[in-house]
Amino acid sequence: MRLRSVALVTRDPALYGELAGLLRERRWPTVSLLPGQRIPESVAVVLTSAAEADSIAHRRVLSVTPDGDHRALGAAVAHALEAGDPQEEIIVGIDPGPRPGYAVWVGSSCLGEGNLESPEAITPFASQIHHRFPSRHVLFRVGAGDPPDRNRIVNELLAHQRAIEVVDEHRTTPRGHRRPRDAAAARSIARIPGDTVRERIPLTFTPGEISNLQRLSRERSGGRFTISRITAVRVLRGEVSLGEAVDAGVLPRPRVLPRGRRPSEPL
Repeated sequence: MRLRSVALVTRDPALYGELAGLLRERRWPTVSLLPGQRIPESVAVVLTSAAEADSIAHRRVLSVTPDGDHRALGAAVAHALEAGDPQEEIIVGIDPGPRPGYAVWVGSSCLGEGNLESPEAITPFASQIHHRFPSRHVLFRVGAGDPPDRNRIVNELLAHQRAIEVVDEHRTTPRGHRRPRDAAAARSIARIPGDTVRERIPLTFTPGEISNLQRLSRERSGGRFTISRITAVRVLRGEVSLGEAVDAGVLPRPRVLPRGRRPSEPL
């Protein structure tokens, strides 16, 4: 199968630098050309400036505004690249955590990445992918780290009969702040074969995992409140979020007055 690529065709150095960075980050096969040069047949979509778009002869040309919405642009490019082999496997890398990172791959192209709102959000996310790629096999590769969130993700996927591998994610998470690291780690996880999982994993938690949730509750409440061990287990099971548990604990309790006494009367 011929590898489909993206052509970056512009004389604008600022636009070129901006788009080249996006294409490298997504690892899309790319060819850089100047307006007027021959565009290879393998090119699925051309990116250029609005001023140069009319001079480019190709069936799919996307004019790009500098500092525009890269999410919308990424979705448009991904859609163009998807028109390749309809039987090619989709691989979804998942970096487990309270807000799991994800990366969706087809062959050597990353079609999209980001963060889910919770481990349970993997269910509608997986349904969207299957709806978008109805004829393709979809494999979910989940990192082995963060056992509480990992097991919730795996069990959610198994409940809907998704194909799953658990991957040793050692050294897949780059240094840096947590939020941008999740998707980067998910990209690496998607590229590593793992162990197939076919049975649900019992949700059991270590004393250290429970204590860590209690510590996080103190940090979140500014030291005013620590959730109970029972509540910590409920958070780890996904029955309630940490924010909801902390908010419920720090809210002032209503003042109970003796029968017949008005609020303005001294006790």
